[in-house]
Amino acid sequence: MDYFFDRGIMQNFLYRITNINVVGAFIVALMALLIGAAMPIYVGLMGSKVTNLLIPPILLLFVIFLAFDRKLIILAIILFRSVGDVLLNSTKTSIGGMSIGIGALINIVVLMIALLLVLEKPKLFPKKLALFWLPFMAIALFGVVQSPEKVDAIRTYLTLISYFAIFIIAVYLVRTPADFNKSIRLVVWSSVIPVIYGIVDAVLHMRGGSFRLQGTFSHPNIFAFYLVLVISLSLYLIKTKIAPLKNFGRFCVSFNMLVMLVQLLLTQTRSAWVACFLIFLFYAIIFERKYLIYLSLLPVVVLLIPSVRDRLANLDSSNEVYQYAELNSFSWRVSLWESALRWMEAAKYIAGYGLDAFPFHSRTFFLKAGAINWGAHNVYIQLIFETGLIGLLSFLALFVNVARHLRGLFKIEPLGFFILLSLISEYLVVSASDNTLAYLVFNWYFWFAIGAGCSLVSLQFKLTEESTGNTY
Repeated sequence: MDYFFDRGIMQNFLYRITNINVVGAFIVALMALLIGAAMPIYVGLMGSKVTNLLIPPILLLFVIFLAFDRKLIILAIILFRSVGDVLLNSTKTSIGGMSIGIGALINIVVLMIALLLVLEKPKLFPKKLALFWLPFMAIALFGVVQSPEKVDAIRTYLTLISYFAIFIIAVYLVRTPADFNKSIRLVVWSSVIPVIYGIVDAVLHMRGGSFRLQGTFSHPNIFAFYLVLVISLSLYLIKTKIAPLKNFGRFCVSFNMLVMLVQLLLTQTRSAWVACFLIFLFYAIIFERKYLIYLSLLPVVVLLIPSVRDRLANLDSSNEVYQYAELNSFSWRVSLWESALRWMEAAKYIAGYGLDAFPFHSRTFFLKAGAINWGAHNVYIQLIFETGLIGLLSFLALFVNVARHLRGLFKIEPLGFFILLSLISEYLVVSASDNTLAYLVFNWYFWFAIGAGCSLVSLQFKLTEESTGNTY
């Protein structure tokens, strides 16, 4: 991990390129030949769209990095995937009914890196942590088999695997408390470009109370959940006593956090507001009571902002129209959930209808659906419908087991334990009103941070066991 964040990382990479081994050179040469030979066919299928033509050279670039410096490419993905949606969505094209673009290639690269790390150092594979994931992933795989939408189900399952892959990558990279802090800093640094982009976006497009800031993300809600995550990790960096930031670094992180708090309000995502407020509230109660004074004044201040006041008032007024029915956002979602659960057959409550079955059947059971295949807007309802109660229980068991494992972090860094536990709580809270499982970028950063914490705890357990003469 020291190498991973070393200032001389580019020099190290260049050294590797100029001292390539035969196997690595052969792989790159073979891929270059295959891509070159396939280009005429590829152009014929995909057309001459510039973004589509960029996919082969980018694929070759990924292969080069995989052959010579996998850690550098992970560094780049964690730093810059937060700005990817703006660019990557324009590269999507349809092949056989499946949407594919550069984003899909990045997902494949993440899976390959995780696999290569495990193959290179199988003894470091966290069997105990992997077992936390096994029940949910197995049930989700069964959901693919029985899904009415196989292509979408396969894509969803690959997305879930990528979350596990990011988690495993973080476990492999974090080997010391210093590595953990560096990993958290890496996630916080990833917010710099989205924050700057968000400022420009707000200045250029904010007109009245209907504006919702989404920054570099594909939806305001995703940006909001990402902001809550980075704000929480920023609070950790500012307050931690382990490898504390220097004065300038503390100022930069603090300023960035204040800007993110303002941008969080502009996303107009109420569940994210609640989650962020609760994190600061419990931090104040547990660590610094003086913050309770500031928090008591916060509601008064934010209610002076017209867009925030209007968004909160929407809970009690019918000002959103969904397919001929005037419903406020919460009432509409409750109607959707009730319709889904009433429509389900009793036997399907055990194992569900399969992955991506909810949007597939939504136009059947939801009279207000119109011509739209609606998502559940609730992970728990979605899992009951698609994977049954066993799927929901396995999903909750994953979070319970991870939280229990993270208890060991309390002895190492109480604040770190609180922040990661808060992130888990945030995830579970916002999942009650949103399609959180489908938000790939947010999940990658979430599971990278959680994986880093779990790795630190596992290493501490191992040191304790070795010092007492036991095996871990």
